[in-house]
Amino acid sequence: MAVVASAPGKVLMTGGYLVLERPNAGIVLSTNARFYAIVKPLYDEIKPESWAWGWTDVKLTSPQMARETMYKLSLKQLKLQPVSSSGSRNPFVEHAVQYAVAAAHERLDKDKKDRLQTLLLQGLDITILGCNEFYSYRNQIEAHGLPLTPESLASLPPFASITFNAEESTGETRKPEVAKTGLGSSAAMTTAVVAALLHYLGVVNLSSLDEDQLQGKKDVADLDVVHVIAQTAHCIAQGKVGSGFDVSSAVYGSQRYIRFSPEVLSSAQFAGMATPLTEVIDDVLKAKWDHERTKFSLPPLMTLLLGEPGCGGSSTPSMVGAVKKWQRSDPQGSLETWRRLSEGNSALEAHLNTLSKLAERYYNAYECIINACSLLPAGKWLERANEPTQTEIVKELLGARDAMLRIRYQMRKMGEAAGIPIEPESQSQLLDATVNMEGVLLAGIPGAGGFDAVFAVTLGASCENVTQAWSSLNVLAMLVREDPHGVSLENNDPRAKEITTAVFSIQLE
Repeated sequence: MAVVASAPGKVLMTGGYLVLERPNAGIVLSTNARFYAIVKPLYDEIKPESWAWGWTDVKLTSPQMARETMYKLSLKQLKLQPVSSSGSRNPFVEHAVQYAVAAAHERLDKDKKDRLQTLLLQGLDITILGCNEFYSYRNQIEAHGLPLTPESLASLPPFASITFNAEESTGETRKPEVAKTGLGSSAAMTTAVVAALLHYLGVVNLSSLDEDQLQGKKDVADLDVVHVIAQTAHCIAQGKVGSGFDVSSAVYGSQRYIRFSPEVLSSAQFAGMATPLTEVIDDVLKAKWDHERTKFSLPPLMTLLLGEPGCGGSSTPSMVGAVKKWQRSDPQGSLETWRRLSEGNSALEAHLNTLSKLAERYYNAYECIINACSLLPAGKWLERANEPTQTEIVKELLGARDAMLRIRYQMRKMGEAAGIPIEPESQSQLLDATVNMEGVLLAGIPGAGGFDAVFAVTLGASCENVTQAWSSLNVLAMLVREDPHGVSLENNDPRAKEITTAVFSIQLE
């Protein structure tokens, strides 16, 4: 009876900061890094006392953090109360559980309510697992004297333990400072839990999802329900209404995204303690969700690479706050910078879309010139074009490069004006070196920028050379690639998959 759902992490390639405000768009790529949620009955049979007392048990387990939390779920108010815990609480999963159960009460017909009651009275056993790519293991690799290569990362056991930092002064174990890679772990985790629960409770049917998507069906009503509940849970858990691009990509996959109006969540934000949760969920499900998403993915024979420079992380909320302060202090100057950024984003999107169309129409010519360009720096690409179609393809490639350089310039300008390191000097040097390598189309800093990570888009097989060059520059190339698929129903527990023997064996401390 176990249900396993997964949702991908993301990379915001364009639209950093701008995507926070309508009608600005962002290009967000979903990745092969996935969060998994496993939902099954906690007990084989219904516990009579649960029926009599009006509550049921919920167990949440996070093996990677060695955490287990037991809750009581009120069957009337649908609120979770922690009973025991081996670590700090997870507000994202707690809100996901409450809102998914409330959605089941609100959406299911009367004839399905009995089955819902039975499932709830058997208790909920929820396990969450995040792919290693969501977390930084750079320190462990360096501590074991291993090279900064994807092979070293691949040698980690799947779903490796996440290290905790002890409080030095008292010796007590505090909330761990988990080093993350900026792939949107909380959004992917929330989406996976919501999807698994909604399917388990019979609210949605995700079993034919992949088949329907392959057939190009446009009926995504079940995904829309997952999206609304996941967005609501994620926003309320983090205490603010963000742009939502991370949850949207976790549900639907790679896309061009324009945010929803924050007002759609006002009923959830300002609901009093006395407001029934089913009423809140009914309001958000009926609200006018005006976000816009258009299917998008990288053109063929292009690879997304992510690198971890190891210069420390950045706080996205504080950087966003600094940018908003700058907007208020210099409305005219900031408007002009955003206009030019938006133009650059649109130009990059247009070039990539044109390349996808050219690949579809003239694949042989496209494949030939992409493979030729993959061996050369950009300055020599045009020399390899042997006929008009190939010349057109190269011009689009160079147009995309130029658009990204303009985007980087405006992002640096915004960072300087706002007094924050959106593209720090160390990152600029790394990006300049990367974009001048053979076969590199683009290089930039994803999302809000800072010191977290860099990305590159490479042509053909040149990604191998880039990862080697990054290693020599003390940059760890991650195992992340674009995977345009969104939320998915899995056949089994991901830990049950056969594990390939790795070259190295790392014992994590």
